Amino acid sequence: MLSGLMNFLRACFRPRTDRYVHSGSDTGGRQDGLLWYKDTGQHDNGEFSMAVVQANNLLEDQSQLESGCLSLHDSGPYGTFVGIYDGHGGPETSRFINDHLFQHLKRFTSEQQSISVEVIRKAFQATEEGFLSVVTRNWPMKPQIAAVGSCCLVGIICSGTLYIANLGDSRAVLGRLVKATGEVLPIQLSSEHNASIESVRQELQSLHPDDPRIVVLKHNVWRVKGLIQISRSIGDVYLKKAEFNKEPLYAKFRLREPFRRPILSSEPSISVHQLQAHDQFIIFASDGLWEHLSNQEAVDIVQNNPRSGSARWLVKAALQEAAKKREMRYSDLKKIDRGVRRHFHDDITVVVLFLDSHLMSRASTVESPNLSVKGGGINIPLNTLAPCTTPPPEAGTA
Repeated sequence: MLSGLMNFLRACFRPRTDRYVHSGSDTGGRQDGLLWYKDTGQHDNGEFSMAVVQANNLLEDQSQLESGCLSLHDSGPYGTFVGIYDGHGGPETSRFINDHLFQHLKRFTSEQQSISVEVIRKAFQATEEGFLSVVTRNWPMKPQIAAVGSCCLVGIICSGTLYIANLGDSRAVLGRLVKATGEVLPIQLSSEHNASIESVRQELQSLHPDDPRIVVLKHNVWRVKGLIQISRSIGDVYLKKAEFNKEPLYAKFRLREPFRRPILSSEPSISVHQLQAHDQFIIFASDGLWEHLSNQEAVDIVQNNPRSGSARWLVKAALQEAAKKREMRYSDLKKIDRGVRRHFHDDITVVVLFLDSHLMSRASTVESPNLSVKGGGINIPLNTLAPCTTPPPEAGTA
């Protein structure tokens, strides 16, 4: 039966690599079918590696690495910014974040003349408000944009301090060396907002005590209002403002009863960490990676392989696990085209930052060259769809 399915998939979804156009902003990344990668590069605090593999018809993951000046002024501060934006319902929100969040951060950093929790919070808020304006403008012609959203994971290193800000269920994991044993232990740095976590369900219930169906177990998966797994995001305006939860929005997104306050939040969880000399690297990744790899497995892969290509090794390990779960060969999984590939795994984005303690100890005013890398060079025209389209997975499973 499996062989018959594979034959059908090969016939109906032959890879069309000629359609995948590498965008010029990716500063030296390479592409192999649905995989984009940049094996190695230098950021303000060490080396880095990036990789993205597409599963959806349109890539919904977006990512960026910005190194150098974190302000609009040349005086600094200087450091490294990483963003992982895992979209759902479409690519519009994650693309918007990729274009605007870092610019907002630089603007607020310029005003305060330093990086802070408040600066990061303001940058998230401005990005949310900006996308709300996009939804408001487009609602009459394209009402479904109200049901598009994105997780948003950000890491910023400045003068040896690491800031982590998160909405949704992407994850940042630190690899810390234990000198006595030589082991590298994983330390999860981000707080996740997914209804599968009991504390998240309790938070939702405490915020909405008058709504017994604020979280619903549907097909053995906890979902907010039975629609979406995450409780915080950028976008998803249909669950934040009642005026967008009505016709002509698709019926499956419309709630039966009106709501008076936002169901989802755009308030990020922000933490601050002082990096130590034995902190080796940080893995930033969308939940497509963590669906298949544990924190320890991911840290072990980075630690036990060459630095160059470390993000690509992580993506490959996740795809091998995805193939194994479906009792198929990894080589066959790679032949399945975008769209259908989403039934086997999600879009996956990984950025690995290696940490150089000597570089991190520099003052934030020490000037360093600017670098901007946008991950995922797969750029498919918006009106291009896979040849034998099937219904996409249920919306909001970011």
